[in-house]
Amino acid sequence: MKWTRRRLNNLFFFLGVATVVVMLFTFDVSFVELWHDLCQAGYWLIPILGIWVIIYGINALAWQSIIRGVGEGGKVSFWRIMKLTVTGYALNYATPVGGLGGEPYRIMELSKDIDKKSATSSVILYAMMHMFAHICFWFSSIFIYLALALYGDLPLTTTTWILLGMITTLFLLAFILFSKGYRNGMVVKTIRWIGKIPGLKGWSRRFLERHDESLKKIDSQIAALHQQDKRAFYTSLSLEFLSRYVQSFEVMFMLLLFGVDCGGGPMGLWLTFLHSVLIMAFTTFMANLIGFLPMQLGVQEGGFVISIAVLGLSAALGIFVSIICRVREIVWIVIGLLLMKRE
Repeated sequence: MKWTRRRLNNLFFFLGVATVVVMLFTFDVSFVELWHDLCQAGYWLIPILGIWVIIYGINALAWQSIIRGVGEGGKVSFWRIMKLTVTGYALNYATPVGGLGGEPYRIMELSKDIDKKSATSSVILYAMMHMFAHICFWFSSIFIYLALALYGDLPLTTTTWILLGMITTLFLLAFILFSKGYRNGMVVKTIRWIGKIPGLKGWSRRFLERHDESLKKIDSQIAALHQQDKRAFYTSLSLEFLSRYVQSFEVMFMLLLFGVDCGGGPMGLWLTFLHSVLIMAFTTFMANLIGFLPMQLGVQEGGFVISIAVLGLSAALGIFVSIICRVREIVWIVIGLLLMKRE
């Protein structure tokens, strides 16, 4: 088993390294232009990279709340959770279909500290919480946009109404889906749903037969957290929701770098931050709609350009923001991969 884990660890590591290499040679700009953008960012790269220490710290606290909720919190230190958080997200960035690499790796590593069923249920619960917080963030951005439109700061077009309607519909559907999942668990149902995919019916049936008891226990732990430990549940959700707003400061730093401060002063900075929230909401919404691409290649860039253009800013600014964010992702992927090899 130890050798198997080492082999899996190496597989995840080399997959991440390969992705970084591919990303470095598939930038939409030349290395000369890339270097120019990095030089233009200058000292602003420090807060842009540094803000993610806070974001990952909040994510780790959210996951720690869930681990404590399943009765295993005292066995895992915060720094251990922080390490797995950074590494897990590095693998999620590096692999297609977000979670294909990060979640299995977290389960494998956390199983060294607590029993495998608790590790699996906590990772699944955290992944659900992470996605649900995303949806809540998108939903809250609707009210921010409408408030700014009423203030006269942003336009309300037909395209805008369609997009806001899509987000609202998605939120309502997701709320129903996640509510059922939190009340009853969703692992067994998910495996059964996978069995409806052509070619996977046999695998699904065999997997359920071999792991029926374990899967049902995981589902019961998922349901128990929502029903019995609501404090842990809502603490985790609140922290994940907060991290989306903290992430918006990354975009705000880049807008300020370009002199976009909505007139300056406290009110101008507040409006700039709200614009940053909307840019982040739209971009992550687009990236998650097409989440099967490694690092959402092309989707994230397009999301930044479109969302920034909607706010009346130049497309060049959108390209700059997307490039710096891509560089930040590569830096943190490298940090995550290095943490993988540091036992």
